[in-house]
Amino acid sequence: MDAWVRFSAQSQARDRLCRAAQYACSLLGHALQKRGASPELQKQIRQLEGHLSLGRKLLRLGNSADALESAKRAVHLSDVVLRFCITVSHLNRALYFACDNVLWAGKSGLAPRVDQEKWAQRSFRYYLFSLIMNLSRDAYEIRLLMEQESSVCSRRQKCSGGGAPGGIETGGPGDPGTPGGGLPQIALKLQLRVLLLARVLRGNPPLLLDVVRNACDLFIPLDKLGLWRCGPGIVGLCGLVSSILSILTLICPWLRLKP
Repeated sequence: MDAWVRFSAQSQARDRLCRAAQYACSLLGHALQKRGASPELQKQIRQLEGHLSLGRKLLRLGNSADALESAKRAVHLSDVVLRFCITVSHLNRALYFACDNVLWAGKSGLAPRVDQEKWAQRSFRYYLFSLIMNLSRDAYEIRLLMEQESSVCSRRQKCSGGGAPGGIETGGPGDPGTPGGGLPQIALKLQLRVLLLARVLRGNPPLLLDVVRNACDLFIPLDKLGLWRCGPGIVGLCGLVSSILSILTLICPWLRLKP
């Protein structure tokens, strides 16, 4: 069992490295095209990107089973919202990997009759649903942490006899009843919420990394499905940043968001 765990971890690391190289090629190809590089060089970069993509699909064979096992474990979580978001995310990942396996069979020549465009659209659709669930989970965890931090700040203010959190007074000239005081009050509350959000994310690096990684990944299926065309340069940059963050979580496991 330990040997399998070590092998799985190494395979995941290789996939992350290949993914980073693939999106680096995408970003490089876009930059070369903008700078008017020779068509031969652009063709070589595109071919390298395609080979890396096909190699990643080979490394991901069997990942559907791992995603289903993760979904089975997530069913037992006590928090209802986390249980729903994580379970649905893993189920969509399992379907995404299954479609990816079919694509690999088509591109490698094992199943030449496979409609690659149709299966690619299906895989990106499941990938998008999985990312939406991941971001929903992140938003829920941020909300919980912000409520906890707000209650802690309120208790501290009561014990010290101070005013609003952060020592900012909200009364007086800024009262809603005061003429022209409505907009400053809204701006002040918004500022306090942003400061609270920044404090929560700064104190929880795994959550911050997960939010940034999922937000970067979101641009990829949106572009591939035609929902929001952002171009190969943005896709390459977002994919590269996301891959680097994923590698970072493998090198430093404490940066991985749990459960």
